[in-house]
Amino acid sequence: MDKRDLLFGLHETEGIGWKSIDKVCKAGFLRENALSCRLEEWEAFGFTAKVSNQLAANYSVEWIAARRDQMKSNGVAMLTVLDADYPELLKETAQPPWVLYYRGNLDLLSGPAIAMVGTRVPTAYGRKVGAMLAEELSSAGFTVVSGLARGIDSVCHEAALSKRGKTIAVVATGLDQVYPAENRELERLIAKEGLVITEYPLGTKSHPGLFPQRNRIIAGLTLGTVVVEADVRSGSLITADAALEAGRDIFAVPGPVTSPKSRGALDLIKQGAKLITCGADVMEEYISLLPKNQAEHGIEGSLAAPAGEGYTEKKLTSEESRLYHILHQGPFTLDELLVRAEWDFGHLHSVLLSLIIKKVVTQLPGAIYKVI
Repeated sequence: MDKRDLLFGLHETEGIGWKSIDKVCKAGFLRENALSCRLEEWEAFGFTAKVSNQLAANYSVEWIAARRDQMKSNGVAMLTVLDADYPELLKETAQPPWVLYYRGNLDLLSGPAIAMVGTRVPTAYGRKVGAMLAEELSSAGFTVVSGLARGIDSVCHEAALSKRGKTIAVVATGLDQVYPAENRELERLIAKEGLVITEYPLGTKSHPGLFPQRNRIIAGLTLGTVVVEADVRSGSLITADAALEAGRDIFAVPGPVTSPKSRGALDLIKQGAKLITCGADVMEEYISLLPKNQAEHGIEGSLAAPAGEGYTEKKLTSEESRLYHILHQGPFTLDELLVRAEWDFGHLHSVLLSLIIKKVVTQLPGAIYKVI
């Protein structure tokens, strides 16, 4: 039995936490003869009498195989920190999960990802902005990562899926549980079209103490965290804190100063988070990491195509070409472009985003756009 199975067995044992497994691993105890350890050997690691008795009685090849079979029968696979395809960004965090249980496309863990979080009871403004940002980011090639909670999380997952984009749901239960229950169909769809992951074994039910631990994974998997709408006591700020601790970027959407739902995001901006009003504000931080072919979303050719010598309009769609010619008379603010292009806000943002990705247009401070 290899080390990953031995690690899985420890992780599946009720009452064993992250630090206890860390102590076992650092002691070099993750080896075949651990399966025959006596009670006192387990107690020497600081395990309680109850946990030590469980390990002495149950920790065996047969018991571990039975747990693996139960997992597989539920359509769940696992990834351990010992595996080569364990995500590097997550491994860099202070407490990377020893085991991740998942359903869906594991390849999503290897691409550029952005966390999107917010209140469970969003305003109409929060819903609209969350959906807009998720659509723009997923269309550009980012994987949208969130927590499957009601509110902003659900809005962002759904918006990414609506554009045939990629999304990952990190949940705070076992994968045989769904919380909230109303998101059962959304969870099923994400498992089919994206990826659902957790660090909790089958049978783990929702508990308030599990959500902050879940939030560290959301932050750890991603390049940065976007806080869409959050009050000052929102769990979303825990995700932002985890992102800061991991050295990741923080983005926040400004909202009305009179709205309690915006106070948390506004506080983050005061503390130095990047204020964003569109997906391009996030993308400009990571443009070199984005996929080079976005033809499915109307973005043709290389994202790094130069706008100067050698540039041809064949690289632009008809709508991009129209906006490009308008901007040749600029620069213009977003409001001025809305009047000149006669498009709605969402459509204008989408076309601007494509032009920014193709590096033929740039955004200046104050939401002013000009041709490069």
